[in-house]
Amino acid sequence: MNKSDINTREDIFLLVSNFYEKVRAEETLGPFFNETIKDWEAHLNHLTTFWETSLFMTRKLEEKYRGNPLEAHVKVDKQFNHTIDNLHFGIWLNLWYQTLDELFEGEIADNAKRRARKMGTFMYMNIFSARKKE
Repeated sequence: MNKSDINTREDIFLLVSNFYEKVRAEETLGPFFNETIKDWEAHLNHLTTFWETSLFMTRKLEEKYRGNPLEAHVKVDKQFNHTIDNLHFGIWLNLWYQTLDELFEGEIADNAKRRARKMGTFMYMNIFSARKKE
């Protein structure tokens, strides 16, 4: 089967939906997400907008992602007694890569991998930095 690159919001929604289906079923990551997120439909749409803004950078201002992912992740880490560690980020990144490889190939898909790797490192470092400030 020939795969295409990520080209539309619908492509990103497919990616995000399939990815979080894996995350929710994964025994190490699942509890963090399943116990924290109450409205999955809204969350998937929010994350689709996040990735759409990140990958395409062409959204109108009123449709651009709004939120503070770092603040949200620091809050979840605190809620789970500071148990998020590099293992969680490694599993998250591997599932992201796996989902991308299953569905897409091309320049934007490769960019989604690079951005996720950088984002994971940024989140990981800042979560631990936030712990020191408590």
